[in-house]
Amino acid sequence: MPFKKLQLSKQILKATSNSGFTTPTPIQEKVIPLVLDGKDVMARAQTGSGKSASFILPTLELLHKNKKQGKAKIKALVLTPTRELTLQISEAFKTFGEFLPSKLKVVSIIGGEGIGQQLYDIQQGCDIVVATSGRLLDVLSKKQMNLSHLEFFILDEADKMLDLGFAEELEHILKEIPQQRQNLLFSATYPPKMLNIASRITKNPVEVTIESQEATVSTITQRVIEVNHENRSPLLRHLIKEEKLGQVLVFMANKRATDNIAMKFKKHGFNAQSFHGDLDQDERNATLDAFKREDIQILFTTDLVSRGLDIDDISCVVNFDLPRSPTDYIHRIGRTARGGKSGLAISFISHEDSAHFKLIEKRSNINLKREQIKGFELKGEAPKKVKGPAPVKGKGKSKKDKLREKASLKTK
Repeated sequence: MPFKKLQLSKQILKATSNSGFTTPTPIQEKVIPLVLDGKDVMARAQTGSGKSASFILPTLELLHKNKKQGKAKIKALVLTPTRELTLQISEAFKTFGEFLPSKLKVVSIIGGEGIGQQLYDIQQGCDIVVATSGRLLDVLSKKQMNLSHLEFFILDEADKMLDLGFAEELEHILKEIPQQRQNLLFSATYPPKMLNIASRITKNPVEVTIESQEATVSTITQRVIEVNHENRSPLLRHLIKEEKLGQVLVFMANKRATDNIAMKFKKHGFNAQSFHGDLDQDERNATLDAFKREDIQILFTTDLVSRGLDIDDISCVVNFDLPRSPTDYIHRIGRTARGGKSGLAISFISHEDSAHFKLIEKRSNINLKREQIKGFELKGEAPKKVKGPAPVKGKGKSKKDKLREKASLKTK
């Protein structure tokens, strides 16, 4: 089905065509007509499936048709888990709305940038706000943002927002927006906690699920290399040189490790940089742009870029440290092989990681051959599991005792 059959205006179709979009993805084909029909939607599809355009295009269409003269009022609020995704979605709204006769003003609200300018942009009038929830609450606390005219409430990468304390923040946000609105929720997974949140936002959504043909993308070659922890850095340098890996995205366990390894790789003559949440926003933007332009070959990062961001031509993803969950594994390796291209995903595992990776394989419905690289072979033996002592009854306070103590303190 071509985009022109989705009842989008010629101006939006011109923008999609200029951006290289000719045929909607399965989720766009299903969701766009539902949004245009005024339905609440709860959509699930894997990373890289085109979820963002499936809400951006119909939201632009409906807002453009009902655009009134005078100062713009906030009609659409989009919440995302990261600053980078916020900026990317804002840019997509502007790109797809480029040829509309009545321009829709988009404002990004993120931490790491001055709140004064963001408040000023809002006060000047805007139609669409794209925000991270923490900074949105900061702005709302200033009592200088009016959301009473809101028509669209959209969550992108909704399940990831749970990790960032979104459940607690949601209550404050829901108090500020009208009860009558169109709700659009997009996510790659819907764990039980997410379903609880969804039920507080929308009561009767149309559920759309796009199942991938396989648990992981078929165009990704997945490799598992056994190596001792201390040899991972030398092995990665060896692989990048010997196998000419091109653009490499390396996932690390934490921010500190990300900085340390990037510095070591630079000393070895590699074009490497670190990327994580402690960098200020200008640094984050510049680093990501440089990686997209291929001015940086190796980007060491936390899971900050495992979701949603569109970075083309990443030839290889490396799990230097294994992800915490099978879902995170799928998201990480999905950064390569985008747009139908092929890609490579490498995971390093030591004796200590073996059991965890078996769990990832089981939950992801994959079974990968272990390999070792000459000169970097895995040495030693797997540590034996030591059973801890049985818990001693009567030593700790029961939950009931703790609750009683808490209640008594309140009454004092």
